[in-house]
Amino acid sequence: MKPSVRIGLAVLPLVVLAALLGVFASQMGRSTSFVPSALIDKPVPQFDLASVEGHTQPGFATADLAGNGVVVVNVFASWCVPCRAEHPFLMELADEPVEIFGLNYDDPAENARAFLAELGNPYDRIRAGRDRRVGIEWGVYGVPETFVVDNEGIIRFKHVGPLDQESYENVLLPAITAAQNPA
Repeated sequence: MKPSVRIGLAVLPLVVLAALLGVFASQMGRSTSFVPSALIDKPVPQFDLASVEGHTQPGFATADLAGNGVVVVNVFASWCVPCRAEHPFLMELADEPVEIFGLNYDDPAENARAFLAELGNPYDRIRAGRDRRVGIEWGVYGVPETFVVDNEGIIRFKHVGPLDQESYENVLLPAITAAQNPA
């Protein structure tokens, strides 16, 4: 093997490592809660599923997300530890003049009912997504995720991961305000 080829093969891993470090460095400081969604500024997907079995609140469908003001749709599950962490912020949001619809994701009804009985119920409507189909159509990567839907039934915002004090005050509430007051 020629010396120039051997040197090239020896340097190649360093070049690849430098390129990877450059990619990782360029991503530092970026918000991990921002995941681009193909559904932003698009109508909510078509769906109509029942409420959580044995729960008194109604389910919801596509038609319920238009013409009734801004709606926050929160995807949650009883088995989701971050969902428990964000729940106090949803309870606080329940005091705001906005409806909150819950999408219980891949969760047995009895577990969902126990979760809400233990932590409180911030939702105006809850529906069950046991088959994951609706979650997939909404572009759900995992739980929790929170969407803001405007009065026209258009998805205006998506937050991936649990809400915390900063994201609740500085991201979600402004997104709700923006959806309530379109430019």
